[in-house]
Amino acid sequence: MSKKALPETLVRIAASGFREYDARWRYPEDINLTGMEALGLGLGTQLFETGIAPAIVVGHDYRAYSPAVKAALTAGLVRAGVHVKDIGMALSPMAYFGQFHLDVPAVAMVTASHNPNGWTGVKMGFERPLTHGPEDMARLRDIILTGAGVARPCGRVERVAGVREAYIEDLCGDFRMSRRLRVVCATGNGTASAFAPEILERIGVEVIPLHTDLDHSFPHYNPNPEALEMLHDMAAKLRATGADLALGFDGDGDRCGVVADDGKEIFADKVGLILARDYSHRFPDARFVVDVKSTGLFANDPVLRQNGATTDYWKTGHSHMKRRVRELHALAGFEKSGHYFLSEPIGRGYDCGMRVAVEICKLLDRHSEMSMSGLRDALPRTFSTPTMSPHCADHLKYGVVDRITQALQSMRARAVPLAGRPIADIVTVNGARAVLDNGSWALVRASSNTPNLVVVCESTESSQELVDIFREIEALIRQEPDVGAFDQTI
Repeated sequence: MSKKALPETLVRIAASGFREYDARWRYPEDINLTGMEALGLGLGTQLFETGIAPAIVVGHDYRAYSPAVKAALTAGLVRAGVHVKDIGMALSPMAYFGQFHLDVPAVAMVTASHNPNGWTGVKMGFERPLTHGPEDMARLRDIILTGAGVARPCGRVERVAGVREAYIEDLCGDFRMSRRLRVVCATGNGTASAFAPEILERIGVEVIPLHTDLDHSFPHYNPNPEALEMLHDMAAKLRATGADLALGFDGDGDRCGVVADDGKEIFADKVGLILARDYSHRFPDARFVVDVKSTGLFANDPVLRQNGATTDYWKTGHSHMKRRVRELHALAGFEKSGHYFLSEPIGRGYDCGMRVAVEICKLLDRHSEMSMSGLRDALPRTFSTPTMSPHCADHLKYGVVDRITQALQSMRARAVPLAGRPIADIVTVNGARAVLDNGSWALVRASSNTPNLVVVCESTESSQELVDIFREIEALIRQEPDVGAFDQTI
């Protein structure tokens, strides 16, 4: 009489966890350890399919269950015949750095980034500094869900020490601040707590810690520097201490949020423009990439134009952005969510919140007479909405965006104005970004990871024009009965 299999010996791995450019599940509801081992076997099989050396850097974040998840993933990779180089607890950019430092082609970082406790996931890539894109993720999903993983001999695990120290040395080098700079360092008790304060102190910054104790329960909030809860906490600490700047990091350290000395947050697209202005002086004729949610100022900023810089608007998502930066040999890429992609000679092309923090400090050191708010106020003024996310089911959202795109294209073809102005262009690399003749714009796209649309508007003229743009875009969206109410409004 056969015994029933124990639940943990049955593979549990929800297809919904395979996203456009990484994988995330609720653990153990949507994936168990056996499912994570199957993921490792599938990832190793995919690695062999590419024909590159079967070696991979593996790390994990600070969540309580991440070591067990990593062990299961590693077991699957070893079954697939892969040489696993385990670097221990890490930030995602430290794992990416490990690919270069250890001369290993592939990476698999166990992290759910800023997601709440109870989530796990993997960020992976086979070609440094790139990570998996939609086609790679679809192939990986198919290998795993069809049971096409192939076991091979010669897999092994090597635990590698010293990568953390090499990563910090790579970030800091021999640079030291020449001006006094007091910085609130906010890590939301995530993995960046074990890195960010030390890195900032090493370059000569006076660190004011904010929730920098490692605590995988995230007792205050999820570490997400795009969320107003974290940004407002950073601003309160800055005002209470009289700090010059606040820098906040997400759970796996690949994003950075900024609050200026006057207590106002500066979203990453505007921080990117501040950096781009500085870089364009130092690297004439530089090329930049920004995602379609970012400010339109990159297209017409007088400083960038004067220095011969050009900008390409591209798809939102860290995998898409990394690829585009490399494809165009761009100096840097900036994404509104807080991912920055700094290429040689500044960085290595992958998104690293620590690198950006160091670069912001270096910028302020070069402009010792300026504050962060002064650098922000030197930019042309714009008026913008928050990122709004009305609900729309996954199987419907792309069709909805297609119809809205067609409606906007028809308006342009018939010379129908939007908010009283001609539509000068419609960028369709990722949804539809309708650009008016004065540089104002409105974006409607489908979220890559959730059942939502993404709506952002910006005016170069006034808050009233912003309201007018939003109202007309909202009216277009309201013609779609499958779209829910806006989570925010203006």
